[in-house]
Amino acid sequence: MTELQIGEMAPNFELPASNGENVSLSDYRGQNVVLYFYPKDMTTACIQESCDFRDANAEMLQRNTVIMGISIDTVKSHQNFIAKKELPFLLLADTEHAVCELYGVWQLKKLYGREYMGLVRSTFLIDANGRLVREWRKIRVKGHALQVLEAVEALYKAGSG
Repeated sequence: MTELQIGEMAPNFELPASNGENVSLSDYRGQNVVLYFYPKDMTTACIQESCDFRDANAEMLQRNTVIMGISIDTVKSHQNFIAKKELPFLLLADTEHAVCELYGVWQLKKLYGREYMGLVRSTFLIDANGRLVREWRKIRVKGHALQVLEAVEALYKAGSG
């Protein structure tokens, strides 16, 4: 797998979404996309991160930016998560972790000395032309959505949004 490079086209993909349809990144050309990868629906940090993005969603939309979350959970799990936390954006099901691998977020992790493959919390900002503008890897949840919103604002003011 080659490393993603800022300024290059973001890898396109198609995944089943929480709205029951298949969604491609290319469906969103003409809009900026915040693509956030998170480990698991209904877990503490993932709830916080998703709710923080939920709370920033209106401001993102005003800046021609859509938010989409990706995890390896099923569409049904995503639908339950959206219903419980009133998330206004799509969650995509990457159950085979193919898109996670494409974006380099499926990595070896360690917990209590045990090694396993898992999804590393990461966010990507993709501009309206489909180019990767910014990436945040191995993020801390606290304040992250605000950092992303600030990057979206800068992109929007620069006229790329």
